[in-house]
Amino acid sequence: MQTAADAGDAATLLAAVPAGHRVALVDPRFVGHVHALRLGLTDPRFAAATVPGALTAQPEARGALLRALRRTTAAVGAGAPVVAPDTDPAPEDRTVPGRIAVALEAEGTPVKRPELGSLTATVPTDTGARATAESARDAVDDEAVRLRSAVKAHDGFFTTFAISPYSRYIARWCARRGLTPNQVTTASLITALIAAGAAATGTRGGYVAAGILLLVSFVLDCTDGQLARYSLQYSTMGAWLDATFDRAKEYAYYAGLAIGAVRGGDDVWGLALGAMVLQACRHVVDFSFNEANHDAVANTSPTAALSDKLDSVGWTVWARRMIVLPIGERWAMIAVLTALTTPRIVFYALLVGCALAACYTTAGRLLRSLTRLASRTDRAAQALADLADSGPLAQGVAAVAPGLRGAFTAPAVALLGTLVMIGGALFLPYGSWLTVAAAAVYVVLSGLAVARPLKGALDWLVPPFFRAAEYVTILVLAARSDAPHAVPAAFGLVSAVAYHHYDTVYRIRGGTGAPPQWLVRTIGGHEGRTALVAVLAAVLTHAAGFTTALTALAVAVALVVLVESIRFWVSSSAPAVHDEGELA
Repeated sequence: MQTAADAGDAATLLAAVPAGHRVALVDPRFVGHVHALRLGLTDPRFAAATVPGALTAQPEARGALLRALRRTTAAVGAGAPVVAPDTDPAPEDRTVPGRIAVALEAEGTPVKRPELGSLTATVPTDTGARATAESARDAVDDEAVRLRSAVKAHDGFFTTFAISPYSRYIARWCARRGLTPNQVTTASLITALIAAGAAATGTRGGYVAAGILLLVSFVLDCTDGQLARYSLQYSTMGAWLDATFDRAKEYAYYAGLAIGAVRGGDDVWGLALGAMVLQACRHVVDFSFNEANHDAVANTSPTAALSDKLDSVGWTVWARRMIVLPIGERWAMIAVLTALTTPRIVFYALLVGCALAACYTTAGRLLRSLTRLASRTDRAAQALADLADSGPLAQGVAAVAPGLRGAFTAPAVALLGTLVMIGGALFLPYGSWLTVAAAAVYVVLSGLAVARPLKGALDWLVPPFFRAAEYVTILVLAARSDAPHAVPAAFGLVSAVAYHHYDTVYRIRGGTGAPPQWLVRTIGGHEGRTALVAVLAAVLTHAAGFTTALTALAVAVALVVLVESIRFWVSSSAPAVHDEGELA
């Protein structure tokens, strides 16, 4: 830290700092909480940020900062005091850091101004103002505010009242010992995998241990995010690990329960795969709806306005958050039922609970979409097209087919294709080439559904319909097969494909766009994989080769997707964000 005599000296000192370093300007008269400065100067997610009396710039904003500082120096004079004339529009803009923040924004560089709440950050200009500021600072416990702000603002009932009251202190303990959020995230994954292994023993003691360990894993899962917020250790890698490990933990636990049940003489692999399919489809509904409305600047739907009114009634907020069976409630239910009942009952409860939650959330999204006044943007349409995961077959159909017109045409065509595919897999004789014909119809209808930009009111339903068609087809064909272990192999295949779809979501959220087209083409797109599984079922009817083929396909998809995903996230220039997560 160095002290500058004036604005001109500050420019000289900043220019001498190595280009790859973050820099900050703080008015020497600053009075406030340390955490206020921490929020303004150490958050890695923003290229530039400011609080009254202080400003920071990441390497990518250093050039703009120096230009703004030099303009400020030219305006007030190199040796001028750091206070601007009292005619400035706002007191916080009268200091050099404040003036530079305004200049940066005028040049087009976004400057983050974090919400400080009860924290104090000010630059008093006289003795009386300083005494008032110091009194306000001393009246608020900086550390208590920091602990409260470490907890996610909007969370489920179970997490809010049963986990966060003490997990925040675990986060502080980790921070004081130099542990990182990524290390806690990894510990949560390892704990969940041990829980899955305990469930796989198929013994009552194993089930009890699995339930306890699953809850411990969830506590750590909450702690990693709280640690990131407490210590402002946000990172691209952390966001990816936090998001993907949640899915890996849950699906690994499903597999552990299924293995344990088989050891006890009860084959529930079909139920395990069904629970995974339902949960993944629930998520893609949420993802697609959110991306379709990403650019909405306000609630333009009467349904959304009603929801906002209900938010003012406290008990309705918690009731609605519990109805959607968020991850806290879901994992608590799984843990308790694992310890006290059987895997079959666990999966029955999951299927019923997730189905009810899916009906509730989807109905609300449908009402919002039908009454929404604003139109979809090109960015939203592109996100939906990326989430659709159309491969070369559907893209080929879309390239030669005229775009179907009509406000609800795309979801209607996608739904028809989904019903044809699932109906063929479910009701046609197993192994029949008629199922392959149904897959061909599905390919054509999939291409027609995406032949025009997805800007209709309900076009966000297209990706969920495609996910349901692919996942359910794999589930049904594997379940109907006489091939041994076909359903566990299908579980692996759906897991690999679901990872690709979640990875697509996280890339879009990070602002880096969908995975490259070569990857989508290599793994066939949703329609290509669905058609391939239908062909394999017809060619390898009642043969163990079907299990081998599904396993080989799962391994191939997993290898391609994981290698590209790891390469991208490790080397990515995506913004340093931390996934605040959905309730579900």
